This record gives sequence, structure tokens and C-alpha cells, in this order.
Amino acid sequence: MAKTNSLPIIILCMAPLLICFSIVLSILYGAKNIDSITVWNAIFHYDSANVDHTIIMSSRLPRVLGALLVGAFLAISGALMQGMTRNYLASPSIMGVTDGSAFVITLCMVFAPGMSSFQMILFSMLGSALGAGIVFGFGSLLPNGLSPVRLAIIGTVIGTFLSSISAAIASYFQISQNVSFWYNSRLHQIDPNVLKLAIPCGMVGIILALSISKSVTILSLGEEISINLGQRTRVVKAVALLSVICLTGIAVALVGKIGFVGLIIPHITRFLIGIDYKWIVPCAGVIGAVFLALCDVLSRFVNYPFETPIGVVTSLIGIPFFLYLIRTRGGEKNG
Repeated sequence: MAKTNSLPIIILCMAPLLICFSIVLSILYGAKNIDSITVWNAIFHYDSANVDHTIIMSSRLPRVLGALLVGAFLAISGALMQGMTRNYLASPSIMGVTDGSAFVITLCMVFAPGMSSFQMILFSMLGSALGAGIVFGFGSLLPNGLSPVRLAIIGTVIGTFLSSISAAIASYFQISQNVSFWYNSRLHQIDPNVLKLAIPCGMVGIILALSISKSVTILSLGEEISINLGQRTRVVKAVALLSVICLTGIAVALVGKIGFVGLIIPHITRFLIGIDYKWIVPCAGVIGAVFLALCDVLSRFVNYPFETPIGVVTSLIGIPFFLYLIRTRGGEKNG
């Protein structure tokens, strides 16, 4: 497909329509289908005594808003990680970032129960930083450890280790049922208080990502080229990593671990619009948001009338994509 300058504009102009379509679809369909007139009345003439109105306003609307936010956050995080590391396998779920968040949240549930929504988001961000630090730390110590495939293996191993420790801690302190939410990614259990905080906090991460998007484009061409052009690569990487930690931490605090969104969407976005991160960042956010919202709708029908965790749906799409990248790209870097 030819890459044109008009396609990013088309995607961004269509964003409101695509998002509205995702919201309507998510509200209408589920274990109990709801007609469009009921949805209209619930939004503009809410009646707390009406069961359908309650389902729409207290469950389905927060759920689809959460899916849209998390899809955008993870897609932007993956795009930044792939751009700044020139690693086509980089993503929050593969590089241990989401596992670090879930691990720290598990610790907080044991040793600091009853924490506020803001504290949960803050500790989730710290966990993201911890996971990323461990993975990239190990990668830098091993010979050729920062190559795409090896770094992906290290991230998978560290992520599995953190998940196992979390499961052991949860089992020992008998909180396994509470912790399972962060590992099964059940969107219907979104906390409205965390959702309210996720929007302004997430905007900070998105603004950071947009502010360095042009610099990431140069960085993705190679660090030597970036330095020769006078770019302060350490500053760019630090801001990019801060944005990734912020966005991933919020996503995990909001809905738990969801894999492969940050891997798949940046590749699809680059295929459609090219390598300019000025466009990749916002377009990946739009595509990621709609993708996860539609995956959530699909998860309701995989084993109807029972719901399938959305992580299962994204994994069914993501794992073949992951294997395809390894087979076709081998150990090469982006650029």
C-alpha cells in the first residue's frame, strides 16, 4: 500500500466517528442486548429505577471508555518504545513493563490495602519503571542482549518471574481473587474513580509523547545520525520513557494486564502512514483505542453468553503476529 501524506489526516478526521461507532457498538451488545432508543433515553433521560439505564451508565459506558483509553495508552507506549530503541519487538507487555506494574500493585494490596485511586496509579507507574529497568538492565549486561529477539526473551522471562512472584504472594496472603483482576483484564470491573483520574493523568503522558514525536523520528533512524544532527538523545529517551511509564502505569491500574496491543498497533500504523512519529503517535492512539474497544465487544461473543477475558482475544491476534515478526525480521533492528 502506498504511503501518502493524506492518510494520517483522514485517520485523525475519522477518529470521532470511529470512536462513537465503538462506543455505540459496545453499549448495544453484550450478554443482554439493548436497543438504541433505550441507550438514547439512558443518556439524556436517565432513570435510576430502570435496570437497562443502570447497566448502560454504571457498567457499559465506563467499560468502553476504559477500553478506548487503555488501547490508546498502550499503542502510544509501544510506538515510543519501538521508535526510541529501534526494536520492532518492543512493547509494554513483552518488555516487562506491564508485569512490573501488576507486581507492585500486588505488593500494595498486601502491605498498603485501602490505597486511594491516585496512589494506585502512582504505584502502578513505579512498577512500570521497575519492570522496564530490570529488563533493559539485564539486556545491557548480556552480550548482544539488546538485540530485538534476545531482549524479547529477557522481557518474557522477567515478566513470567514477576507474575509468578505475584501469584505466590497473593496465594500466601489469600488475596488471589482480588489480584486475578489485574491478570485477567476484566473490563467490566473498572473502578469509576480510577477512570476519572486516568483521563487527566493520561493526557500528561500523551502530551509528553507528542512533544518528542519529531525527535523520536530522528532517533529511530539511528543514534549516530541523531547525535550528528545535534539531538540530545538522552533527554529524548528520558522523556519517552517517562511517557511510557506514565501511560502503561495508568493502563494497568485501570484494567490490569493486556498483551500485544503495544506490539501490533504501532506496526499497523507505520505500514499505513510511514515512519514519521509526528503522525504515528496520534494515529496509533486512535487505532489502538478503536482496536481494543472492538476486541472487548468480540470477547463477549467468543463464549456467549459468558465473557472471555479480553487478554485472550488480543493474544489470539498478537501471538501469530509476534511469531511472524520474528520469522520475517530475525534479529535485525528497525530503520
